[in-house]
Amino acid sequence: MSDTLEGKVVLVTGASSGIGQATAVALSKAGARVAVAARRADRLRSLAQDAPGEMLVLQLDVADPESVRDAVAATVERFGALDILVNNAGVMLSGPILGADTEEWTRMVDTNLLGSMYAVHAALPHLLRRKGAVVQVSSTSGRMATAASGVYAATKFGITAFSEALRQEVTAQGVRVIVVEPGFVATELTSHITDPSIQAMAKNLAESMRTLRPEDIADAVLYAVTQPEHVAVNEILIRPTDQTV
Repeated sequence: MSDTLEGKVVLVTGASSGIGQATAVALSKAGARVAVAARRADRLRSLAQDAPGEMLVLQLDVADPESVRDAVAATVERFGALDILVNNAGVMLSGPILGADTEEWTRMVDTNLLGSMYAVHAALPHLLRRKGAVVQVSSTSGRMATAASGVYAATKFGITAFSEALRQEVTAQGVRVIVVEPGFVATELTSHITDPSIQAMAKNLAESMRTLRPEDIADAVLYAVTQPEHVAVNEILIRPTDQTV
């Protein structure tokens, strides 16, 4: 295993906070040139100013296929290639199915699932040329659905299915597909929840354990993408020690 990504080019979506931000920093420290993409460009500019290596700031809405194509094209134009795509952008708008605001369902499907698909579609020709890697940041909700997480879990189950199909299509051509499934991580994700009772429940559950840090997930991503070419780490499930489900 090599712990360096010297000469590699990475695009990280959802890089303005949390896991995406920590992953961008970790891969930059490992020598990669990193394009950081998200809707909140001001946060990305602050990140790039303090980055250990060269970073390209891209304002991106993953739910917009044209925006995704432009981000991939800008990355390749700036750095000349694309080796690793980290699909991290996502929202969690948990709540019961009865009486739900279906616009929130649409937002989760568009961002979490279709956004990931759009990015793979745009990046794949470049990744095939470089025998690169796709990292899909999923969730333990992609393995087990629970009450009030139906649509969020559906998007994460969808990522798992899409990623396995993708793996079967491209593994013989040298592209590795990695699904990372974090448990509770100390990020702003739960702040997206609009149902006060569900948000309070999520907050209380997180406070009942020693949650993971975004850097813990970034370390897992770095491990997976720095394996030798003949080693494919296809799935990483990572929970806090205190998390039981």
